[in-house]
Amino acid sequence: MNLFKKLKRMEILLVDDDEWIRDSLALYFESEGCHLTTLETAEEGVEALKKHDYDILLTDYKLPGMDGLEFLRHIRSTQPHIMTILITAYKSDDIVSEAMELGIRGFIEKPFTNKTIEESLTRVVKKMEEGPHENQRHKEDGKTYECQHVQDEKRGNYPRNPTGGK
Repeated sequence: MNLFKKLKRMEILLVDDDEWIRDSLALYFESEGCHLTTLETAEEGVEALKKHDYDILLTDYKLPGMDGLEFLRHIRSTQPHIMTILITAYKSDDIVSEAMELGIRGFIEKPFTNKTIEESLTRVVKKMEEGPHENQRHKEDGKTYECQHVQDEKRGNYPRNPTGGK
């Protein structure tokens, strides 16, 4: 799969309070011909999501004000289609479990590399192409986590087409 070819047709939002991470990832995505919108706080993310639809959200767990999980709780009902990746240096079984219940589709542990970002995004894009699933299993550090998702079909919310259609 040519990841960046697919990402060029997607809207991607990064919420992280670390300016170096925001700037570095924005430059990396730009060098690959992709656009990455970057914001510092979850509150800014909430406002941005009111004005614009994004396909993928990468959010840090530890943010000033609202943390990453609270941010996801806040937007989940209005953005059920968005594929989310949690970035964290504070990964624990409790955080992973709660994140899975909120529909997180990937985790990136700090410190990370470009390869780590690419691997996580590749998994998320593949999941987008597969469509909605009621049961999600996620293997992380040798442990399997499972959570039940409300079927998007029941609510009439279908994931957007990852190949460009919205």
